[in-house]
Amino acid sequence: MADEEGQSAPVTQEEEQKQDDVVAEPVKEGEGETQEQVETETKVEAQKDEDTEKDNTGAPTEQADTTEETPQDVNENAGGAPEGESKEDGQQESTSAPPAEPTAPDTTEGPGEEAQQQQEVSVEGEAKTDPAEKEEDNTQETVQEGENLVPVFTTDTSMDVEQPKPSEVSEQAPTEVPTEAPTTEAPQEAPTSEAPTEAPPTEPPTEAPPTEAPKEPTQTEISQQQSETAGPTEATVQSPRTVTREKTLSPPPPTETMGTMSTQQEPPPETNVIPDAPKIPVVEREPSQIEGTMSNTALNVVWSFGLNRNIPVKNLTDNNRKLIMYACAHVGVLYDYEANRQHILQGHANPLTCTCISEDKRWLATGDKGRDSMVIIWDTYTGVPVQTIFDDDQEGGVVAMAMTPDARYLATLSSAKKQILAIWDWTVDGENPMCTAELSPNYGVQNFIKFNEEDIHYLVTNSDSQVVFFHWSDKHMEYFAPPLTDQDFNKPVGRYSQSIFQRNSSRVYSGTSIGNLVVWDNNKPVTKLKSMELSANKKALKIIRLQERGINVLQTTEKYIVVGDMAGHVKFFDESLKLVHWYQDFHLGPITSVSFAYSTDFQAVAKEGTNYPPDATIEAKKFVIKDFVVGSSIAVVGSITADGTKVKVIHREHDAAIHALTAHPRQPYIVIGSYSGLLKIWDYEKKQVMVSRTFEKGNLIRCCSYDPKGAYIAVGFVNGSVRILDSITLRDEIAEPFRYARDAITHIAFSHDSKFLATADAEFTMTLFRRQRGATEPYIYLGRYRAHYKPIKDIMFGVHLDTDQPRLLSLGMDRVLVEYDLENSDQDDIRISSTDRIEQSAVPQCMAWYPPITKEHFIVTANDQFKFKLYNATTKMCRKTLLGPTYGSPIQKLSVLPTKDPARDKRYMVYVTKYKVGLHILPLDGNPHNAMALIAHPAEVANMACSHDGKYIFTSGGTDSTVHMWEINLKALEAQSRLGGEDLVPFYGLLEGGREGELFAELEDYFYYAQIRNKGVNDMGRREVTTKIPLSEVPFVMRAMGFYPSEQEIEDMLNEVKFSRYVETGQYVDSIDLGEFIKLYTNHRPAFGLDPEKLVEAFDVLGIATPKGSAIERGDLLDYLQTKGEHMTEYELAEYLTTLLGFNAEGGSSELQEFDSSQAGDVIDQNLPHQITADMFSKEVLGFSMYNETPQSEI
Repeated sequence: MADEEGQSAPVTQEEEQKQDDVVAEPVKEGEGETQEQVETETKVEAQKDEDTEKDNTGAPTEQADTTEETPQDVNENAGGAPEGESKEDGQQESTSAPPAEPTAPDTTEGPGEEAQQQQEVSVEGEAKTDPAEKEEDNTQETVQEGENLVPVFTTDTSMDVEQPKPSEVSEQAPTEVPTEAPTTEAPQEAPTSEAPTEAPPTEPPTEAPPTEAPKEPTQTEISQQQSETAGPTEATVQSPRTVTREKTLSPPPPTETMGTMSTQQEPPPETNVIPDAPKIPVVEREPSQIEGTMSNTALNVVWSFGLNRNIPVKNLTDNNRKLIMYACAHVGVLYDYEANRQHILQGHANPLTCTCISEDKRWLATGDKGRDSMVIIWDTYTGVPVQTIFDDDQEGGVVAMAMTPDARYLATLSSAKKQILAIWDWTVDGENPMCTAELSPNYGVQNFIKFNEEDIHYLVTNSDSQVVFFHWSDKHMEYFAPPLTDQDFNKPVGRYSQSIFQRNSSRVYSGTSIGNLVVWDNNKPVTKLKSMELSANKKALKIIRLQERGINVLQTTEKYIVVGDMAGHVKFFDESLKLVHWYQDFHLGPITSVSFAYSTDFQAVAKEGTNYPPDATIEAKKFVIKDFVVGSSIAVVGSITADGTKVKVIHREHDAAIHALTAHPRQPYIVIGSYSGLLKIWDYEKKQVMVSRTFEKGNLIRCCSYDPKGAYIAVGFVNGSVRILDSITLRDEIAEPFRYARDAITHIAFSHDSKFLATADAEFTMTLFRRQRGATEPYIYLGRYRAHYKPIKDIMFGVHLDTDQPRLLSLGMDRVLVEYDLENSDQDDIRISSTDRIEQSAVPQCMAWYPPITKEHFIVTANDQFKFKLYNATTKMCRKTLLGPTYGSPIQKLSVLPTKDPARDKRYMVYVTKYKVGLHILPLDGNPHNAMALIAHPAEVANMACSHDGKYIFTSGGTDSTVHMWEINLKALEAQSRLGGEDLVPFYGLLEGGREGELFAELEDYFYYAQIRNKGVNDMGRREVTTKIPLSEVPFVMRAMGFYPSEQEIEDMLNEVKFSRYVETGQYVDSIDLGEFIKLYTNHRPAFGLDPEKLVEAFDVLGIATPKGSAIERGDLLDYLQTKGEHMTEYELAEYLTTLLGFNAEGGSSELQEFDSSQAGDVIDQNLPHQITADMFSKEVLGFSMYNETPQSEI
């Protein structure tokens, strides 16, 4: 008999051989019954009779579904009363309940159920009906319920993969993970022989954290293993493996025909006996060591601050470890709260949506939803993934999962509009589910799932509005969705939260948001005895008013029903729903998860020297339960030790978006602030909270910054206020916060000498504060200035090279770089030093001071066209344009990595995009192999900070309420750069076709032709061919290559080459060779080529709607070209249009002769239509057929 702890009772050799002889072999689809199958079925029935006789006489057996462990007797007359009255007001604080007289809970029952109410306690010792005896009920079309017909839905799914035979499962020996290599083991049957079998090692998926590679078993070892584990049949159960190619998590929905959903033509024969799932053996092992080490990638997550409060915390504590698991953005965290260590489970590309664990706390499953979604099963002893289930649906994923107690089967609920429930035998097959069922959208989003621990072939799911019951077999699944409204029992039901199966009964309980407990039972005529027969066809029996506050958590442990509610209380009821004990003084917030530790030798008996609280019975017996962990909706996690009722807060984290992030300039401290008003300072080396402060309600922290000496922290809030805090105590240094801004403070910064403090707000305004020495308040208000007409993207302080005085700059979405005159600014009189428009079409996103690796002093910016630009710090002239990282979205923020010796050390740059964090080698040159990036936060990256020593990067995820700490491995980044090639090799790769492609060959021809054109096409003298061309030919070669720069871009390109050696030599450069031209071309051209959508957008904005699309009047178009943007003269416009229309020789005046404009007006008037559409302009004027094609989407 399988007990609650997952162990199997001993079985004699004769009984074992007899069971193997009588288990029926699955019948393949399409085959009829043979004489041998009939004989086998007869043997199965005979074996059941023998097992029943053994149950009555107390003989042990290995069939877990035919016997039940008799629960300990509960004294009904001494039971506690349910919570009818609130204990929150006027009661002395206590974690244990005083003895109370039992009273029956308030119930409301349906008509004709008085007889059933009299039998509340289940009949002990009554045998449970075997699922095989009810096979006929699973194919019925309707079920009689009083006078109503309840529809029944069934699904059948055929499998291409051969399923293991019953004897294969029962004879598999246990396996143990070797301590030398991180291998994994599959859930196995209890040992039937003394010799254990070694499991084949499992390779982790490519997304998993790097671990030591396990050895592949040799053919001899496999043969020996099969011979050791083989039973009456030849095959053995496959071990869990890692799937490395895409699989389908949500199979195609089955077809529906006359109330039956099926994916095969014939249902499986009724003689197909479902084998019982094996129990995982409890093996002795050493405590796991799963600390993170230096990764072979340039960035690796080594710690995660915060947690996802919407996903329940799992307690993985057992006899050897104190471990919990929680979700943190797209990674899972195994946290040893006794040793303060984390192991990060990496592999998902989307935020985690659900997790589940096995009964023995070894196997963990994590799932997400979205593009490239997957389900990963982990071995928590080693932190290694053992199975991966991929979903190739771009909108796929899972929203809920559950694992059977023995961990053999996994149930998943998809995130599609028409949800699919799938059962996976994940230890054997990670590609195809065993059976599936498609649910109607009318049931709502089913977000909870639970197996029946006594018979895993029954399970329940629920959404906020509907509970659904399922019964499944290898290839068959049926489900029932009984309706329940507020009118059925004349009382409100509430929103469903969680559901459980009652032990030793056919009943199911569902908790609701208003404190009700809905009782479901088999849908059949009312009888005097409580039914022990399991069935998925259920109806609402009654609604019990269990308590006042909403029920968030409903589960079972030992013989108790556990309830966690909105008031932060955890209550324990017996099986007759009488209150036994409750905890009410945790002060952790509304309970969202309760998870108990796993103990192989737990006994509900209080030993001498223990201090367990009394229960609520008259005898006041000791209330002995396992230790447990609770999580709350305010991101607080606590560990409760039952012996002595000790509460330890493990985590008290942010429960709102995190945007404020700054690192100490000299110490290993990181400051994290969120919209919840919580500000915390962490020692990121010791992983300890130094100090924290929670501000009053309404003070949402938006940004913060240390001053250069680390003495003060300036904090900006969403309401526009600014506070100056002491960096050690977090106490206010000013009597009242500065409240000069009327909108959120978006940026905040100190000058290098702490003389000035500047803030930028959402009203596009800069506010300046000045330091005052010796005064009671360290800073006073100086003034405000609105120099931008669009949002400010970045602000920064710098230093004047000659005077060492601070300088302040701001960069806005209006493409303007503003420098403020701090020296001449006074009270309420902020002055501007310069205003420069630095971009023509792109929008700058961020800026930083370029490190002194060149003789010239630069400001580096990143724009939304994936370009870096270097500007002279004094003249603001664009000196260089470089291709930036093209990882999905433009760079949002960048920072130069600190180093001990800025003058001698090689420098690196850190940046974040919308979802990723990356590193870049300096100096910038456009080489794509010098940059790398990883997914930091799939929702968004809100902020970034670097440690003072340049060893770590911190990224905040905004709405995911987490901060990741990234360890930097510069050697891996340098190795990646070396592998990309040196000199011009990386840039050849940016050309279509590479070094041997057609584009490069054309470029060589253009280069030589440019030399001919420069000397004159008609020149008959001797020509000298060189490897360089004059700068004046660069625009023509660029246009010949398909890049059409504006006049401003041409000027930037020519200046870039012209002044490239001016600082070193004092001379201008007037020519360019082929290699330098390739770099210039790849860095300046659009990162993703010409975008036809921009032309269409321009016509939509400037034109008027016509049946052929947006069109611009001819006169308006000619006017726009001469007056807007870069102005064309009338002569230039006439020449260009007549040439494009085909009335001038190709090349025009630039090559052949002067242009005669006398006839240009008539040519344009006759050949250019009055209304010009984008399609006509691109085809007939520009000659670009590419506008008929679908634009290439950005990567």
